[in-house]
Amino acid sequence: MTEPTDAVPVSQTAQLYDNLRAAILTLEIAPGERISERGLEARFHASRTPVRAALSRLEREGLILHEGRSWTVTPIDLDEIASLAELRGVLEPAAVRFAVERADAAALAEVRAHLDALRPTPDQQAGIRMGSTFHLDLAALGGNRFVTDAIGDALTRLERTRWIEVRTPEARDAAWDEHSAVLDAVQAGDADRAADLLAAHVAGTNDRLIAWIAQERRRLRGAGMAIIGATDRTSSTA
Repeated sequence: MTEPTDAVPVSQTAQLYDNLRAAILTLEIAPGERISERGLEARFHASRTPVRAALSRLEREGLILHEGRSWTVTPIDLDEIASLAELRGVLEPAAVRFAVERADAAALAEVRAHLDALRPTPDQQAGIRMGSTFHLDLAALGGNRFVTDAIGDALTRLERTRWIEVRTPEARDAAWDEHSAVLDAVQAGDADRAADLLAAHVAGTNDRLIAWIAQERRRLRGAGMAIIGATDRTSSTA
């Protein structure tokens, strides 16, 4: 019997997806930039089938758009950012209440260990990992995978802009302090305080991000980044 021959394309797809996704999220490939299948084949030394599979997966994540025969990296959409902040402002405080009700001491200690382990590393990549790890760990403590998946999807869609959020050491330190305060409240069993702190963290982060993009919009566009949407809608109104 002939052995299956799809192992290599699957492997190529996973590698190509990881590399292309990283290039988009770190803004190496700019929002609004057009990309072609042939260009990706040459750039990543991949065949057509893995390229198409990786592009389809990125399209489902909202990171690229299919337009005719070409693909475009999704622009930074200020309205989408604000909507996702509203979504997180509803889901994450609910998730942290579940965590207070349901998480045991060992699980909480593990989340604390993850958070503490990322504190000494000052770079932007660590800041992104810290945010993703903390918010997803905290959501998972509540034991509702649908809530966790929804929060994870929102974080994925926001990941490009989260590079902006943690651009300075001061911003990374402030984020860690806010995360730590939320976790302290969870460990103390104070659901109201944990929910309030988390809602304020999500809203404050979004407001600072929107304000910075509004201020730097012309310069970012000059650097080739496509930015769409209004600038006056912030999560503080949620």
